[in-house]
Amino acid sequence: MPSLPPPPKSPDDEPEAYVGMVAEQAAELARGRGWRTVRQLAPDAIVTMEFMPGRLNFAVRDGAVVRCWRG
Repeated sequence: MPSLPPPPKSPDDEPEAYVGMVAEQAAELARGRGWRTVRQLAPDAIVTMEFMPGRLNFAVRDGAVVRCWRG
């Protein structure tokens, strides 16, 4: 039986650095830094706790990132 491929790695990046940025600019910067998926959510959105390596989540209010986390 073949072994499973290793999970994708997340970029070596600090999510807190995106807080306060305009959401669209933050998403463009994150993709440029190697994040495969960038997800924008409302601050009170209900989301699953599934961790996805390579995904960066933004909580966005009034067009600005108010919270950012991996997975």
